[in-house]
Amino acid sequence: MVERRDLEAARMTRAIGRLVLRRLAFAVPVLVIVALGVFLLAAASPFDPVDQYFGVRLFTASAADVARVRAELGLDRPVLVQFWQWFGGVLTGDLGVSRSMRQPVAQVVAERLPWTALLAATGLAFAVVFALVGGTIAAWRQGGAVDRLVTAVGHALEGVPPFVLALLSIAVFSLGLGWLPVAGLTDAGEQATFAQIAEHLVLPALVLGISQTPWLVLHVRQSMLSSLAEDHVTGARARGLAERVVVLRHALPTALLPFVTLVGARIPELVTGTVLVEEVFSWPGLAGAVVTAATAVDYPLLAMVTLVATAAVLLGSLLADVAAIAADPRVAADG
Repeated sequence: MVERRDLEAARMTRAIGRLVLRRLAFAVPVLVIVALGVFLLAAASPFDPVDQYFGVRLFTASAADVARVRAELGLDRPVLVQFWQWFGGVLTGDLGVSRSMRQPVAQVVAERLPWTALLAATGLAFAVVFALVGGTIAAWRQGGAVDRLVTAVGHALEGVPPFVLALLSIAVFSLGLGWLPVAGLTDAGEQATFAQIAEHLVLPALVLGISQTPWLVLHVRQSMLSSLAEDHVTGARARGLAERVVVLRHALPTALLPFVTLVGARIPELVTGTVLVEEVFSWPGLAGAVVTAATAVDYPLLAMVTLVATAAVLLGSLLADVAAIAADPRVAADG
């Protein structure tokens, strides 16, 4: 028995290892293509990086000054040459300097990425909890008041963008009731303590979590309904087990496998929602850098932020598949 369990664990480990290697091999060309696409799109943008660099000083600058700055920034070279020079720097650890932020790109990402990760992780945790609790109770009490409420709210929120939820939440809970701060990481002039950060994190994380909940909660409800009708659940009821035990220990584990896969598929929406929520709440994450880099056509920063978002999507998908294999070794790791 022990040997069989060890054999199954070794088989699962090998399957996960092969999946990770395949995904890594797939991720490299994807990231290169995405970075190249960013450069090409930025080159086609109507915004001129030199105009953004000079600002209002452009009206008093001479043509020679404009040409000199364009040459210093490397914007006088073809876009493919610019991309190759940037890519070569990335391979050597030099991410370049952000023209719009006037900082090294590595510093911009290092300062802002942890706050974005904190908001995204907290929002995702809220969404998972809301979906599992709401979907399970709705399926358990199918046709009841809770089921009708969860289904109605879920369908209603499917078409509401995150920034609309954010503005409504600010109007109600910040400006109306005064329960939570409007925006920022801390109150003006306050130290970045745990209490301050937690207080300012609650509202944007809740908004982000609620914006991701509708698809998850409706999926959990449907999966639970299917699971409750399966033979092993019927057999558990026939053995006289308590209904709570039947639902939580027999039906719910069966419904979790497709739920894990769906969470991984929702990562792109989570990334987009995080950017929108950060902008509304002035959260000091990567969203501000995305907007600044896009309007200033800041090639190095724009490409790196896009790569970070793409890597997050690929990593989320990989983790979801690994979790699915770990939960049920019968799942094919065809990655």
